[in-house]
Amino acid sequence: MSLLSLIAVFLIEQLQPLDYRRIVAEPLGAWADFVESQFNAGAYRHGVLAWCLAVLLPVGVVGGIYAALYALNPIFALLLNVGVLYLTMGFRQFSHHYTEIQLALREEDLPRARQLLETWQGRSAYNLGSSDIARLSIEGALAASHRHVFAVLLWFVLLPGPCGALLYRLAMIVRERWATKGGESGKDFATFSAQSFSIIDWLPVRVTAAAFAIVGDFEDAAYCWRTQAGAWPDRDLGIVLAAGAGALGVQLGQPVVDGVELADRAELGLGEPADVDFMQSAVGLVWRATVLWMLLLFLLGLASLVG
Repeated sequence: MSLLSLIAVFLIEQLQPLDYRRIVAEPLGAWADFVESQFNAGAYRHGVLAWCLAVLLPVGVVGGIYAALYALNPIFALLLNVGVLYLTMGFRQFSHHYTEIQLALREEDLPRARQLLETWQGRSAYNLGSSDIARLSIEGALAASHRHVFAVLLWFVLLPGPCGALLYRLAMIVRERWATKGGESGKDFATFSAQSFSIIDWLPVRVTAAAFAIVGDFEDAAYCWRTQAGAWPDRDLGIVLAAGAGALGVQLGQPVVDGVELADRAELGLGEPADVDFMQSAVGLVWRATVLWMLLLFLLGLASLVG
């Protein structure tokens, strides 16, 4: 059922791309904000209670609906799987921006490439060169492929029905929204959401990095994972980026102009500086990793049928 759901979602996404920000991110963000506004008294224990309400309650409700539908008819449960998976994962959440930037760089239209990067990542692209834009775009694509495809898919497989996919998406959005709330006074409240997401993302991060290594340059990916990931501000995401950079044989990270200031960033990867050709290579890496996932799901399904 997992493989059928995944194939159906990929096909639907190609035919009808989802406006993720409007349909998913904003409503779930509003839910996270509502719960935070009701429970945020600044204490850690309030954050624990609020997280359980904001994340575990919806996951439990969807799990109950899935069980009821499965008992009624497995086809209904499959449809719920497809619907939730369509809302919580997908390539089109980032591929449109990435493709447009790649096209602008090939046409040597730097102003448009900078504008597209600012729209996608919400950061200043003032005075960035083509190599900087390619580097930041590849980093964004690797991170997004993990957060919007591979991590969601892994939790979808681990938990029954659509529970895992919803758990990952809700936990990520809650962590992001609460991290910006309350300043110093609300820091304790947001601590548990950050801790819980780090636990939830622990295995997916390493599985994504391993997939990049398997379908790319394994030796360089493993070396960069081992020696460079810890220097990235977000160490978990650093594992994905370092392994992806090593698998591609490209230099990522490194200082970059952020507005008018120079942002000091750790070096990731080995080999040549990023350019538009490496952007295409990154697309190939992500698709090969996706095929690997689908093959593994097929083998698991086949093994369950035989067993």
